[in-house]
Amino acid sequence: MKGRRTSAAVVACLTVSLLATPAVTATAAADASPSGRPGLQALLDKIVAGGAVAAIAEVRDGDKTWRAASGKAKMNNAQPAPVDGRFRAGSVTKSFTATVVLQLVGEGKLHLSDSVEQWLPELVDGGADITIRHLLQNTSGLPEYSTGMMDEAGIPKERYRTWSARELVERAEKLPRDFPPGSAYKYSNTNYIVLGMLIERVTGRPYATEIRERILRPLGLRHTRLPGASPEVYGPHAHAYVPVTRGGKVVPVDVTRFNPTMAGAAGEIISTTGDINRFYRALFQGKLLRPDLLKEMKDPGTTGGYGLGLELAPLPCGTAFGHGGGAPGYLTVAFNSADGSRQVALSITPFSGDPHQAAMALLTSALCP
Repeated sequence: MKGRRTSAAVVACLTVSLLATPAVTATAAADASPSGRPGLQALLDKIVAGGAVAAIAEVRDGDKTWRAASGKAKMNNAQPAPVDGRFRAGSVTKSFTATVVLQLVGEGKLHLSDSVEQWLPELVDGGADITIRHLLQNTSGLPEYSTGMMDEAGIPKERYRTWSARELVERAEKLPRDFPPGSAYKYSNTNYIVLGMLIERVTGRPYATEIRERILRPLGLRHTRLPGASPEVYGPHAHAYVPVTRGGKVVPVDVTRFNPTMAGAAGEIISTTGDINRFYRALFQGKLLRPDLLKEMKDPGTTGGYGLGLELAPLPCGTAFGHGGGAPGYLTVAFNSADGSRQVALSITPFSGDPHQAAMALLTSALCP
């Protein structure tokens, strides 16, 4: 679920400290690449050679598309990772949630200056001082609700429990505030759990329904799901693993299945690289928001490098916009050129090693041709 504000930090923060084990053998399958991109497949293979079980990527450059997969669908199986594989996209969900909130602003149903208390009375202490903008921009000071929910290996302690949004917020309310609202930036998934509750209060429908009706169906994102309490990843997908030490040996534990209500509006989406790229292209080409609201979404303000549901990544060719995402056993990086003409979406199922350097090289190569 977690993310950060620059390209390097996005991947670094999503990468857990993994135990060293032998790397899996890289395999690959690719469509025709856009001209001038011969090194992208090699960069994808490098992520797998460095210890990931699989890596899946799609790059869009104007009307050209490159997609490929490297690695295996399962650790002990020869089946290659599917190019169109589904994966848990983690905090990429935040861009979807933020888009719906900003659409509601555009419809005059709420304002960025509205307080949490105005819409969700007594949900959080001091809610009168926390605005919708604070939530979107991670400047509310609300602490991280997920603290203590994972074991040392990164596996959810209550893997199949169904959590309500209110229960998640109540976990955060037991912790001290990070800072007064609006005074600083600190990434907290709690902000987006509250935003999911806000969407339901304003529309009378769950946030997942609003995302489906406002984004998924209009854009034809047929491979993107908000699974609710279902632990399954349906359709072709690479399995996710974490390394666990048992009896003095490091063994892989399959964590593909878990109840994603622990992530909710902050990180429950399952998608594909193609669907994520289609979403961001539509967003940045003005098909989902008014121009003034898209401009607001991309503005990091003065407290940090985070917009309204968007991370900013300074690259050699300029600032890229998008989001990183993490879920047990899955890492996602999805960024776009400012004008929406180029996208890259990358899903990694890490096991050993650190995919940071190769992932950042792929991101830079894709967006800075």
